[in-house]
Amino acid sequence: MDLIPKPDQVVAAASNVAHAMLYGGVADLRKMPRTLIDEGLLRQVYHYRPAGKVKDEGDPILLVTPLAAPSSCFDLRRGCSLVEHLVSGGRPTYLVEYGEVSFRDRNLGMEHWIDEVVPQAIRQVSEHAGGRPVHVIGWSLGGIFLTLAAADNPDLPIASMTIVGSPFDVTKVPLVAPLRPLLKFADGPAMGGLTRSGRGPVQRIYQALGGAPKPIVRWAFQLSAAQKLVSKPLVKLQNLDDADYLAQIEAVDDFTAHMMAYPGRTFGQMYHRLIKTNDLKYGHFEFGDRRIEIKDVKVPVLIFGGATDGIAPAASVRAGVALFSGSPDVRFEIVPGGHLGMLTGRAARGTTWKFIDAWVDEWSSDQDAPSTDAKEVSAGRPAGKKATRKPVAKKATAKQPGARKAGAGKAGAGKSSARTPGASTKPGATDASGIGANRHRRYGSGGSRSLAR
Repeated sequence: MDLIPKPDQVVAAASNVAHAMLYGGVADLRKMPRTLIDEGLLRQVYHYRPAGKVKDEGDPILLVTPLAAPSSCFDLRRGCSLVEHLVSGGRPTYLVEYGEVSFRDRNLGMEHWIDEVVPQAIRQVSEHAGGRPVHVIGWSLGGIFLTLAAADNPDLPIASMTIVGSPFDVTKVPLVAPLRPLLKFADGPAMGGLTRSGRGPVQRIYQALGGAPKPIVRWAFQLSAAQKLVSKPLVKLQNLDDADYLAQIEAVDDFTAHMMAYPGRTFGQMYHRLIKTNDLKYGHFEFGDRRIEIKDVKVPVLIFGGATDGIAPAASVRAGVALFSGSPDVRFEIVPGGHLGMLTGRAARGTTWKFIDAWVDEWSSDQDAPSTDAKEVSAGRPAGKKATRKPVAKKATAKQPGARKAGAGKAGAGKSSARTPGASTKPGATDASGIGANRHRRYGSGGSRSLAR
C-alpha cells in the first residue's frame, strides 16, 4: 500500500479488515480432503481424494513431514498448498504424518522413522496405487529421514526423491555454527553424548523433559525469522490492501501454533549426531555399530535450497549434493523463500512446484507421460504434446570428474543420453532437463558435478 493510499487501496484494506473481523481472518485454512489408508505407532498414511472430476493418473507422490511440524506444511492454505496443486493436476497424492508426540514416546529414536515409518509408508502407497513406484518428497528433517531410509532400504519402490530444505552440513547454519564449540565444551569430549563424569548438562535437560517440548520447538522456529517477527505488525499494516499477503501471514501463524514436540531419544540423536559431530557432512549416519551410507541411495535425487532460508541455508543443503555419489542423477535448485516459504510460499507456486512437476514427469514410469507446461517450455516443445522417455540403459554411465551427471533411469538404471560436459545454455536455447541447467534462470543453479568441486 502506498504511503498515501489510493482510493482503491483504501477500499481493499477496509474490505480485508471487515472480512477478518467477521470471519476471524482472510485465509482459507480448509484442508484438502483425505482418507486414512494405513496407521501404526506414530504413523498415519493418508490418500488425498481426487479433485472433482479429475482422476488420479500416473505414479503416486508421497509427502514426508518432518518431526515436530504439522502436515499443514504441505497444505498451508487454499491457493497456496502443494497438496492442492498436485491433486488438481491429477497426481495420486499421499502423505505420512506422525500425530502428537508425548512423554511416553521419549524412548523412540530416529531408527523408528528410518526403519519403520518411512519405508512402511512408501510400500503402502505403492500397493495402494497398484504397485507403481513412488516419487517421495521430504521437507526439512523429513528429507533426512527419507535419505537414510532410501540408503538403508535399496529394495523400496522409489521412482525418485525430492529433498526440500534439509541441512547436510550444520557448520553452514548461522544459528547453529557459533554454538557448536560451546556445546562441545559444555558436554566435554564426544563420548556418545557423555562427559567423563557422566551426562552433559544438555543431555540431562532433554532427558528430564522427555525431549523438546512444544513451546521450545515453536520458539526455535520463530527465532530463525526473528527480524520478520519483530517487523510483522508494520509489514501487515503496509500490506493491508493485499488479501493474499495477509492470508499467507495468517496461514504461517496457524502452522507455527500447531508445532509439536520431539521424542527424547530422537532429539538426543539429532543433538549429538547432527549438531555436535555433524555426521551427515561426511556422508553417513551411525546408530551404535550400525552405519548408513548416503552413497547407497540408487535413485534420482532433486534437492532444493531456499534463497533466504535461515534454518537450513542453501549452502548447508547444497553440501548434500556430492554425497549422493551412487545416484544416477542429482540436481540442485535454489528457489525463493525461507524454510517454509520455499515449500509453500507464494513464490513457490511458480518455482518449486513447477520444478517438482517437471521432475516427476521426467522420472515417471509411464513411457509416454503427459508433460507439464514448465517442462514443455524448458524442453522447447509445444504445450500439450507428450514427452516420450528415452530408452534406458541397463547400467548407469561412469562418472567423470567435472562433468555433469547424465540423466538416468529410475531405480538405478541410467539414461542412455548425456549432456556435453561444460556446455553452456544460451537464452532461448532448449535443454532436455530444464532443471538445474539453465544459467539464465534467476533461481537456477549448476549441476551436481560443478557444485561438488
